[in-house]
Amino acid sequence: DINQAPSAGNLQSYRVYLVRGRELKKKLAAAAYGQDFLEQASLLMVFCADRKRSASKYGKRGETLYSIQDATIAATYAILSAENSGLSSVWVGAFDESLVSEILGLEENLMPVAIIPIGYPGENPEFPGRRRIEDIFFQVD
Repeated sequence: DINQAPSAGNLQSYRVYLVRGRELKKKLAAAAYGQDFLEQASLLMVFCADRKRSASKYGKRGETLYSIQDATIAATYAILSAENSGLSSVWVGAFDESLVSEILGLEENLMPVAIIPIGYPGENPEFPGRRRIEDIFFQVD
């Protein structure tokens, strides 16, 4: 469940917009620099950082960092939940932030940080692999 994701001060400084309409999905795909696969998804989840909510407790750091972290952690939970349910998803971070805000009519304090398309996989693409653990973790004593 997305609302179970950890967040700074348990403020849950994010909003999630659920988009199912064909026209809105088409506009969001255009705002995402022509990533047309967004139009094919059953659902688009647009995760937005609520900068004002986080700033109310944490000031500037809440506005510029914690709210973004909160939204991205929640988006990750959504991806894991979808995958666990047999659905497919992908992280879309390449989009025109101003245009997405305009399309969704977002309040000024909301900043879109990720678009997560959710649906049934149409194919099984080859897994791209991951970096080795030894290349990621470094022991510091």
